[in-house]
This record gives sequence, structure tokens and C-alpha cells, in this order.
Amino acid sequence: MKRLLAITILLLGAALPAHADVPPVTRAIDGFIRPAYGHFHQSTVTLEADIDDLCAEPSSANLAAARTDFVDTIQFWSEVEPIRFGPVTEKNRLERILFWPDRKSIGLKQVQAALAAKDPTATDPATLAGKSVAMQGLGALEFVLFGTGAEELETAKGEFRCSYANAIAANLQVMASDISAAWNAPDGIAKQFANPAADNPLYRTETEAVTELFNVLVHGLELVRDVRINGFLGDDAKADRPKQAIFWRSDATILSISGNLNGLEKLFDAADFSPSLSADMAWIPGSIDFEFRNAENALKELTGPVADILADDAKRQKLAYAKLVTSSLSELFAVRLSAALGLSAGFSSLDGD
Repeated sequence: MKRLLAITILLLGAALPAHADVPPVTRAIDGFIRPAYGHFHQSTVTLEADIDDLCAEPSSANLAAARTDFVDTIQFWSEVEPIRFGPVTEKNRLERILFWPDRKSIGLKQVQAALAAKDPTATDPATLAGKSVAMQGLGALEFVLFGTGAEELETAKGEFRCSYANAIAANLQVMASDISAAWNAPDGIAKQFANPAADNPLYRTETEAVTELFNVLVHGLELVRDVRINGFLGDDAKADRPKQAIFWRSDATILSISGNLNGLEKLFDAADFSPSLSADMAWIPGSIDFEFRNAENALKELTGPVADILADDAKRQKLAYAKLVTSSLSELFAVRLSAALGLSAGFSSLDGD
């Protein structure tokens, strides 16, 4: 089992500098977290509606529309995926939305078995929600829409397969709706996150809240580097494993990775730590944004199947460069910015499986 290095940020001082008039946590909630979950929810609404249309009228055009919606949903999910606390962790939602990595193909085998047996409980959102997390999320839906036999969805022959896809999409929509609603609830997680107090069951001090926010940024970079990219990019071309890449069937591997990084950049920009930095440390946010752009520029040239990207030496080098940039960003966050804010990086282990 792969272990992923996790960095827990510990505050050395009692609080952030007093001149930070609006706390970074509040800015992060309003500027990124709430709208990002809202966008994810809306994408699942569209996805469910178009899969409904596909099931009602199977055709190549309707299948193409459902596939496009699926890729859009991946993009919006990937941006918010690094936020691994709060409502998304309740009721196993995080794993139910995306069970990954699946190195032993446990989830794939379960999905294939359900399709082969035409298990009626897989087509009912209520019963599907109680099944294995690997059977009800984006990974399962990708195989149903893009995997072996997916061409059946263009005809009446794919009736069961489409009903299964519909149940997955319905469950995704419910989970996305519940998460977004929880973040927008007046007395919910947002209030607790933005208003630490001695009687707050989650965050007693602003230090604890900022630590949570910082962990999203640092752990998110590790997720991209150590789980996403290193999951399929070998030390050399012979060691590459394109079919271990996330969303390889839908050619959305790079989209997912870019989405993770874009979400982290948007979260960082929304939080805006600049008011808390001294004049001689004011350069740090600009350097962080510069490195995010470097990664974005490298990844935007990588389109198409991940196997083709890995087979092209120039493109493979751009992917390796993007991975290198995540290490630079980790250093900027966990060393430079943490020190500038009076923070210290401690180390613990985060399970990478």
C-alpha cells in the first residue's frame, strides 16, 4: 500500500497578524469553496438529464452528449477534489464520488459483474447507494460510458447499461447537491470554519482553521504528484503505465490533473494571504502564481489519449516538468509561505490508496 506524505501545518504564534482584516478562511469559503461545489453540482444535474435522454432515445448523438457532460463533470469535480474535509467526507461521499486508485481493479470487476449479470439493484439509485463505493462514482460511470461494450448505449441493446449509468448519475447529483447545500447552510460547516471559538466542536482557534486550509493546499499538491502523475509516469518510458492513469478511457487524465491544480490555484488566490505577509515576504504569492502558470502551460499542450502522450518524448517531458513544478510549489507553500506566516511544517502519513 502506497503511503502519501502529508504535511500538517502547525502555528508557532498565537494567531495570524492583526492586519489581516478578513480572515483567509472566510475569503476561501466565499471566493472558491461555495462556488466550486455549486459548479460541480450543476454539472451533475446536466449529466443526469442527458443520460436520461440517452436512455429514452439511444443514439450516437445522445451518447456523445452524455460523454461530453461526463468530462465536464470531471473538470468541476477535479477542481474541488483536494478539499478533503467537511461534508464531502460524510457518508463516504468522497470515496463514493471517486474511488481511486483502484490498483487491483476491484471496482472494475464489480462494475463488469453488475453489467454481465444485469443486476437490477445497480439500476436503482437507492439500492446502488448502499453498494460498494467502487460501483457508484465517476470511475464506474466512466467504464459504463466509455469501456468495453459502451457502443451498446447507442441502441436499445444497451437498456440495462444505460439504466445503471442513470442510477450512478442520480447518486452523484444527490451527493453534489447535499455537499453544496451543507456549505451554504447558515449554521453549517462554513460558519464553524470561519468562526473558530472555544465552544466550536471543529475549530477552537483561527490557527486550527487556517491549518485546515493550508493542509488542503499542501496535500492537494501531493495528491497530484504522488498519486495522480506518479501513478502512471515511470522513472523512464519503459516504466510508464498508461492504463494506471485516472480517466484514461475517456482521455480525461490531463484534464483531471489540470483541474486539481487549477482548483488549488483558485483556492489560494481566493484565500489571499497577502495581507498577512510582511513587506520582505510579499514576493511569495506572486512566485506561487508563477509556478501554477508554469504547470498550466505545460499541461495545456497535452491532449488526447494518455498512452499517446507518454509515447511522445516531447510531451512526456512536459508532463515530467509539470510534476517537477508541483514539488517547487510544495516547497513554496510548506517552507516559504508557512515560515512567512509564522507557521511550521510537521510531517505525518496520509494513505495514498
